[in-house]
Parts: sequence; structure tokens; C-alpha cells
Amino acid sequence: MASGAHGDARGVHEGILRRQSARESSARTYARALPIVPVRARGLTIEGADGRRYLDCLSGAGTLALGHNHPVVLEAIRKVLDSGAPLSVLDLATPVKDAFITELFRTLPPGLAGRARVQFCGPAGTDAVEAALKLVRAATGRTGILAFTGAYHGMTAGALAASGGARDIQVARLPYPQDYRCPFGTGGPRGAELAARWTESLLDDPKSGVPLPAGMILEPVQGEGGVIPGPDEWLRRMRQLTADRAIPLIADEIQTGVGRTGAFWAVGHSGITPDVMVLSKAIGGSLPLAVIVYRDDLDVWQPGAHAGTFRGNQLAMAAGAATLAHVRENGLAERAAGLGSRMLTQLAELSRQFACVGEVRGRGLMIGVELVHPDGDGTASDGGPPAPAPGQDPARPPCPAAPELAAAVQRECLERGLIVELGGRHAAVVRLLPPLTISDEQAAAVLDRLADAVAAVARHPEEHGPQRARPKGPAQRAG
Repeated sequence: MASGAHGDARGVHEGILRRQSARESSARTYARALPIVPVRARGLTIEGADGRRYLDCLSGAGTLALGHNHPVVLEAIRKVLDSGAPLSVLDLATPVKDAFITELFRTLPPGLAGRARVQFCGPAGTDAVEAALKLVRAATGRTGILAFTGAYHGMTAGALAASGGARDIQVARLPYPQDYRCPFGTGGPRGAELAARWTESLLDDPKSGVPLPAGMILEPVQGEGGVIPGPDEWLRRMRQLTADRAIPLIADEIQTGVGRTGAFWAVGHSGITPDVMVLSKAIGGSLPLAVIVYRDDLDVWQPGAHAGTFRGNQLAMAAGAATLAHVRENGLAERAAGLGSRMLTQLAELSRQFACVGEVRGRGLMIGVELVHPDGDGTASDGGPPAPAPGQDPARPPCPAAPELAAAVQRECLERGLIVELGGRHAAVVRLLPPLTISDEQAAAVLDRLADAVAAVARHPEEHGPQRARPKGPAQRAG
């Protein structure tokens, strides 16, 4: 690009960002950490108004299963537009909706597919969570909800009440098992067993203060909680505990669904069949769509019990059906499992090389790298990470989270043309959510840029706040 053209593009870029800052709400989030102005996108790649190109491992917070502007999605949208079909139809039946439901039911867990009902909700996943909570309360006649520490279910009142950041206690909170920061100081199978026992005790103790609830809601892999996979055996225990007590189990698959974790639905790893599934993000093929799918015997609602003006989005249903079919027919869930495993193996080298990397974890193409302060009480004698994985040695507690180092890694990634998200309890986890269509070559480029960003932060920790990060060896530089 010529220098004059580059200057013009830069001016457009900066002008748009300036006006956004002046006119948009202080509640904006991604725009603060990612000061880019996307103008074109395809697959994994975004081009900004300033002419820079980025590899997008945010993917609309997991919405873009096939990446930006995938041909099958565009074709499905154009077909509806060219047909003259209505674009918004409330809850009326249409051929487009019928095709979407047929494809969706084709992917459901076997124990649910044959007796499922679907409710189309408002366009955001949080509305589907609200619908799920209303449904189980109506079906059971009970009001209480069981949820988990670290959970994230949305931003509306009921969804927030069941999330880990709730300020008012409206649900009973249960421990979610994890290795690095195990609430029982053990991690591994023992930690998961203790978490299950705590849940069982809470439900069966008449003096626990928790009456029989209307339902339990859980994420098979916690996303905002820090990319923490629920152990398969623990998930099976939760299914058994709830089934034995006639408690509907709600699986929040908003971010984990449509192949993201290496199974079409993340509950498939453990083989459980929930009573209710909450689905959004990728099911709309990049457009707003949210539904709940549930067992037919729970369908006790009266007409209008849950509604929403924009629940009839025909373009989203067409794009969603095309996405679901493409993922299923091309084995993209299996592809995510294999590629994700290889990426996790390569990223694990970061935790051996840099003391500021506490743990690398994830499932499929849902990956997290937790940044820590290795100068705390948990510093190992060799300067390495304080705990092996899996399992947490109670004599060597985890290092304190380092959110400023994670933010610095995110900035360094952006400088290198890589878009990543932050999450976790302390916003100290760098998250990767690449599209399922990412190639091996693109995955290698993502890993190189991320490793280079971590190395840059580890070399100069004093530039990123009071926390310190000590490299364990020569920093690996990306090409």
C-alpha cells in the first residue's frame, strides 16, 4: 500500500474508533482490548480499515463455527433472500424453519432426539437460558436452581443469578471440579469425586438449607470460567444424581456446541443425555438464533409462556441449518478433536518454558492458557509451575492469577496480527476459539504468534504491572 493510501486508511480507522469512544456505551468490552475496525473477513482472516490483517481466534466469541463468510453460509442466506420468503415470521411454520429443526434433531444425543421439543427464543443465548429456567420451574412446580462456581450463562437477570459473578444469592452454588485451582486442593479424579460428594450431600441433607430444586444447569466445559472441561465421570455422576432425584438437568451448550470441543455436542464426550439443552451462537451460522431443546414430558407450557418478537429469524435458520449440516457431513467435530489435541500438546511447552504460564487446558478447539504470578507462595524451587497436571499437590498451591500479564499477552498477540480473548475467574486466561475450518498451516501460525507474544511478555514483565514472569529457558521466537 502506498504511503498516502496507508495514511488515509489509518485516518479512517482512527476516526471510527474516536467516534465509537465518544458515542457508544461504557459497557462495551471487546472494543476496548481490540481497537480494530473490521471491514472484510473470510475464514480465519479479518482485514481492518487500516489495511492490517489478523488471524481471528475470537470467532465472534465462538459463534463462527465455519469462520467468516463461509460459502455454504452465504449460499444459504442468498437462497432465502432470492426466494422472496418472509424474513421474520414470529413462531409461524415455514419451510426454512422445518429444515432447520430437522437438521438440528438429526444431531441431538440419541436419548433426546426421539422425544424432543424445541422452543425458539429471543436471538441471544441468555434468553434461551431464561426459557430453560422457566421451563423446569413450570414442569416441576419448584423454584430453586443448582448452578456452579465459575459458571457463565448470560447477562439477563435470571442468567446472571446462575452465573459465577452473581451478587445476590438466588441459586445454590456447587463446586465445579478443576485441576489447577481445585477447591479441595487435590485436583484430578479425587477432586472431581469430592465435588460430586458435596453435591450429593447438599441434596440429601435435610438441614443443608437447599430444598429439592427445579433444575441443575451446567456447562460441559466452562468457557468464561477459564476453559475448564468438566471431567466425564463427574458429568455422569451429575446426570445420575439428578435423574435419581427427578431434577431436570440443563446443559448449557451455547459455546461448546456444534463441534467446538471435538464432539458435536460436548455432552457427547461423557455420553450423558440432559433433559434440556440450551443452544445459541454457532447454531445460527453467524446470525442471531437461540433455542432450547427438551424432553417432551417437560412440555407443560401454556401458549405464550415464553415468546419473543425476533424468534422467527429466517436468515439465521437457513444459515444455521447449512452450518449444522456442513459440520456433520464433513466430520468437523472429529477434526476439532484431533487438531485441538495437537495444539494443546504444543502449547504445553509454554508452561514448561515460562513460569508465568500456570496451565494450558481445553478440549477440542476451545483452548485456554492461564497466566500467573510465579513469585507468590506457590513458586516451585526450580522456578517452574507449582503443580503437575492433572491433579494439584496441596503442598504446592497454584500461583496467583496475573490478569495484567494476560492482558499484555493479548496486546502482544494483536501487534502480531492475532486476535484472542481473555477469560477466567480473574481475566487471566488467554482463550483460543478458532473456527473449525482452521487449517494445519493456520494453526501453526496461531501457535507461533501466541508463543512469541508470551515470550515477549515474559522477557519484560516489569512493563506490565507489579507481577513478575521469569522465562525458564531461551524464548522461542516465531518465524
